[in-house]
Amino acid sequence: AMPSDTQLLSAIALGCAALGCVLLLSGGSASDLHAVAARPVTIGAAPSATLSRQSARGMQSLRPVSAGTITSLPATATPTLSQAPQPAGQLLMALGSLSVLSALAYIAGRFSVPRMAMAATTSKASPALKRVRLSTHMADAHTSVAMLAVSSKKVTGIRSPVFNERCDQTGITLTRFMLEVARANPDLQELESVFASIQTACKTIAKLVKRSSIDGMTGLQGGGGAVNVQGEEQKKLDVITNDVLKRALKFTGRMGVIASEEEDTPVEVDNTLDESYGKDVLVEESGGRYISVFDPLDGSSNVDAGIPVGTIFGIFAEDEDCKLSDNFFDNEKDMSEAMKGCLRSTLKPGTSLVAAGYALYSSATHFVFTLGAGVNGFTLDESIGEFILTHPDIKLPPRGKIYSINEANRENWDAPMRAYIDGLASGKNRGKKVYTSRYIGSMVGDVHRTLLYGGVFGYPADTKNVNGKLRLLYEAAPMSFLIEQAGGKSTTGLARIMDIPPKGVHQRVPLVLGGSDEIDELEEYYKK
Repeated sequence: AMPSDTQLLSAIALGCAALGCVLLLSGGSASDLHAVAARPVTIGAAPSATLSRQSARGMQSLRPVSAGTITSLPATATPTLSQAPQPAGQLLMALGSLSVLSALAYIAGRFSVPRMAMAATTSKASPALKRVRLSTHMADAHTSVAMLAVSSKKVTGIRSPVFNERCDQTGITLTRFMLEVARANPDLQELESVFASIQTACKTIAKLVKRSSIDGMTGLQGGGGAVNVQGEEQKKLDVITNDVLKRALKFTGRMGVIASEEEDTPVEVDNTLDESYGKDVLVEESGGRYISVFDPLDGSSNVDAGIPVGTIFGIFAEDEDCKLSDNFFDNEKDMSEAMKGCLRSTLKPGTSLVAAGYALYSSATHFVFTLGAGVNGFTLDESIGEFILTHPDIKLPPRGKIYSINEANRENWDAPMRAYIDGLASGKNRGKKVYTSRYIGSMVGDVHRTLLYGGVFGYPADTKNVNGKLRLLYEAAPMSFLIEQAGGKSTTGLARIMDIPPKGVHQRVPLVLGGSDEIDELEEYYKK
């Protein structure tokens, strides 16, 4: 058998090799080990059950050995446990324990390191890491991705909701539609509560309009003489519906600023939590992420006659991307900083809209809207009190056969507009079609028909209203967003409506909207 010191040194070398360690030896020790390795040696392994657990104190007796003391064991001989020196056995036990611990540490590291790396990546991620990656392909077999031209702090892609099954009795409700939108787009979860409040307000307004004659809500506010900021006499329902929609939006807790056509200026919303909630209650508070602009009752001058009327709304996202010039407030020395902040939030072009829609109160109550991923229409089922999806993915054809415009103003239009309408009426147009005239006098009703049947709707500028009559923020921009999402276009004749930056909350603009081919033809008239 080998002398104990040399055998022990050999075992240490083997153990270090297995564990990936480096063993430093004196010259004599290295030559002794080399001599052992050069000779045929058989190392026997005793059954582990017979080994006693002792500390590796034998390691303390390591010392250089002199040359010429190494003997070899014939290959045919099988050593027993009694032949193995005690220090070597103790070392083997220590190395075996170390090997097991190393293996366990390696396995644990393989699982723990990725988790630690993931935690380091996801915790306190920079804003750049949180941005949604733009995509223009199908996300999967069912879900499409629609792109929006928005700033980095707003949603950059909308996944359309997927409905793998539906109830035969209720269909797809607006409530379920928005729940699926929120599930597919976590960044839009707060819009779910906004739309829940808007649809509640629209149901309430539908009831008020239907019962206006019965409940004495027809006629002018205060018996006459009440005038809004537009210089228009207010109907009783103008005031009531404005209050209904304004409160509904405020109660969401998601609104930072609310601007109404019926009020002089935008209003900042106080979203302070009630003290009774206590500091120990965890409540997610957005601080008013959205800005809402709306016309609570468009076409209200017709409401007493039972002609269709509607509600128009637009939703902007609160961000720091102010569209106003540095000298915008130079002439407003007396304006408060709070009001300046409201205007900075509100005066944005239509391209900044994240949602827009309208409710039509007619033979049925319709709710049509877009989130930037197409246009969908719902109809109120009064038996269950829910809006049901009845017009999914509305598309406006490039050319229709109906134009909707107040032709009584024909002599006051400019020459390109007169020539364009004459061409539609006579059939002398690109499509070689003779158009029919249909005009309700309520923008929501006329636009709703245009969306479903195709054609053109317009309220152009004239000598009486040189800047047009429709409000950019409350009517023109939201409706243009809808029309473009349905595949159509909207213009003043010279400029795209969605690109116009508002100079005031009640700014008016000329408006013509319709199929893409029809609007392209109109713009050619203005270029001549």
